[in-house]
Amino acid sequence: MNLLNKLVIPLSPEHIELLHNISMLIFFLFVPYISIVLGGTVVSLYYKSKGLKKNNPIYLRYAKDVIETVTINKSMGLMLGIVTLITSILIYIQLFHSTNLITVNYLFWAFIFVTIGVILIYTFRYSSSFSELLNSIKEASEEEETVAHEVEKYRINSRKLSLKAGRFGFAFLIIGTWLFTAGVTLGFFTSKWTDTRVLSILFSWAVISRYITFILISTSFTGATILFNFFYWEGGKKNLDDEYKNFARNNAIILTSVPAVILPLFLLLDLTDLPGSALSGTVFSYFTIGLLLLFLGYHYLYLMYKNSNAKYSVHIFLVMLLTILATIISDQTAMINANKQQTFVLAQNFENVMAKLTASSAPTTISGEDIYKNICSACHSFDHKVVGPPYNQTLPTFNGDVDKLVKFILHPTHPVPGYPDMPNPGLNPAQAHAVATYILKEVKKYE
Repeated sequence: MNLLNKLVIPLSPEHIELLHNISMLIFFLFVPYISIVLGGTVVSLYYKSKGLKKNNPIYLRYAKDVIETVTINKSMGLMLGIVTLITSILIYIQLFHSTNLITVNYLFWAFIFVTIGVILIYTFRYSSSFSELLNSIKEASEEEETVAHEVEKYRINSRKLSLKAGRFGFAFLIIGTWLFTAGVTLGFFTSKWTDTRVLSILFSWAVISRYITFILISTSFTGATILFNFFYWEGGKKNLDDEYKNFARNNAIILTSVPAVILPLFLLLDLTDLPGSALSGTVFSYFTIGLLLLFLGYHYLYLMYKNSNAKYSVHIFLVMLLTILATIISDQTAMINANKQQTFVLAQNFENVMAKLTASSAPTTISGEDIYKNICSACHSFDHKVVGPPYNQTLPTFNGDVDKLVKFILHPTHPVPGYPDMPNPGLNPAQAHAVATYILKEVKKYE
């Protein structure tokens, strides 16, 4: 990570806003793609294993069609599954480099596991196609006993390789997306930025709840993608007999609807779990839009099930996609809100760097009041609890000693019982002295 930290550049407020917008765009690309790859791999593995045991050609064909649908092609795997994650890591390094937040570590390992998982899943896809090709060759060469025997041996080995690659790919993707969820979730909770206990983070309620939400989205959107690809895209799949068509439609409708019914509960749990500093009218607005879109999706699912009309498949797909986008906007807005303090620190650092570069002889005026309003007020008030304790309860312990308070601000220690640990605000000594002077003066009004 130290090597990556060397890539950090000073960020102006405009650059910070741009990085947040790019991050949102990256999520728009990565989350829907990785959702259908994960969900489609599960469906394909399940029906391929079931088809082999029962020698059911419908199950085997469905498994092959699903994995080909969700993986699209190798270029998409590279761009949407790997390049997007690399970009996210670089953005988070820029946004959080001055903190003790280890979210970049989680994203880095997520990148490793997701990359391996994607490679294995594409191996699963293409080896499955190779097995089908060998099966066709075997049927064509049955009169040549020796050739048929050799082809059958290669076909069995190819099938075993395919299933192993799929299962290991799925396992790596599960771990990778879990780590990704943990890394992103940490960005909301400033009180956990100094927590280096990996298992404590991975198994915290905030991460588990958000990962369940991701799995529900993944499963539901996979079903919607299957409906869209099988029955609408470019006129739908060709040469589908009625038995296979009905099987694929009913399976995809169940796959879409069951998780979609549970999804609002976990979206609500995720929202209520956010810290107060992350919430805003925009967050609630996009959350509401996401719920309304889900309810609209229920309506289209019912119409498609009742009328067996393929035209509703595109409505279901678009509604589910827009639900994901609304959820991402809501979450990313909450992330921006929760990190206003960090944004101010980055902007202040940028101003300091620019002042040095311009070699200004005029001393830079540092406003303790501005630092309090932009950073400290996110967690503290003078006379009532916010996230941390009120100043009129804690500052008297410093006895008006500015230097002692500055030392505490630069290196927070001795947490107050009943309150979360104070994260390092990332101030330089001059900034810490300015805000310490201000709050010691201002707190006297509340004695």
